[in-house]
Amino acid sequence: MALFQLPLFSSDMSGKDGKRRAAQPFSRQTLTKGPRIAGATVTEGVCPYCAVGCGQHIYTKGGQVIDIEGNPHSPINEGTLCPKGANTFQLVKNPHRVKHVLYRAPYSDHWERKPLEWALDTIARRVKDARDSGYAEKDADGNRLGSVRNIGTLGGATLDNEENYLIKKLFSAGLGVVSIENQARI
Repeated sequence: MALFQLPLFSSDMSGKDGKRRAAQPFSRQTLTKGPRIAGATVTEGVCPYCAVGCGQHIYTKGGQVIDIEGNPHSPINEGTLCPKGANTFQLVKNPHRVKHVLYRAPYSDHWERKPLEWALDTIARRVKDARDSGYAEKDADGNRLGSVRNIGTLGGATLDNEENYLIKKLFSAGLGVVSIENQARI
């Protein structure tokens, strides 16, 4: 036997206009609820994972992302998303997202917590130093090379075609890196 029972039908089903409504199996609270995306701005986007390019609807309210769903008008995915694509919202809103880096200095026995800005500046400085030390303007015969052979890149399937294109342009044309590789699965 249950400790208490909730009625299946609400006893007072008069609407906001005062007219009596037919009994519904919903409470007044349920009837007043609406979808959380009601009134949100919808922006079309592309899933950032594999190269399929599934369409997404990104819903924002007050400049904050509140939901990401499959775009039903996309001819590629017709509103569906794979498990990774369906979890894209977690890329934006995740209370467990790490917002710092852990750094272990050479020969150190412990990790240090550093701000993300420090890590980005350190990586940029090290890439520039490596590029400057390995840059070859010309070969032994005097032919123009403009290449760097002491840096290589390895891209993966978590990037879409547009990101891979831009990374390829950055490393080859921008930095002169010769060794550039993209793998479907790493």
